[in-house]
Amino acid sequence: ETILLVEDEPAILEMTTAMLEELGYSVLAARTPGEAVRLAGVRNGRIDLLMTDVVMPEMNGRDLAGKLQSLYPDIRLLFMSGYTADVIAHQGVLDPGVHFIQKPFAMNVMAAKIRAALENG
Repeated sequence: ETILLVEDEPAILEMTTAMLEELGYSVLAARTPGEAVRLAGVRNGRIDLLMTDVVMPEMNGRDLAGKLQSLYPDIRLLFMSGYTADVIAHQGVLDPGVHFIQKPFAMNVMAAKIRAALENG
């Protein structure tokens, strides 16, 4: 399975990429939403999951997800943030009930959240 990972903090991007690869996923890593859209646009295979930070300089994670869903209608979504899910939902950035993981996260928690997002949309 292929995961498109979008994170603007280089250290977190690198660490999360390593964890995902250790779990057996193929990872496309992007530091910006624009880079993610470019990677998705030239990708010849499927992208199973978009795992993206919510708050980024160029575009928020929800808007990025909307763009990528037009290219990959079946893509699953997992949002991540240093803020809690309640704060993010309260600010209207994400709808309640979306797949969400709060940073920092342990590898086993991330693995479970990814499986849930992939299996339950």
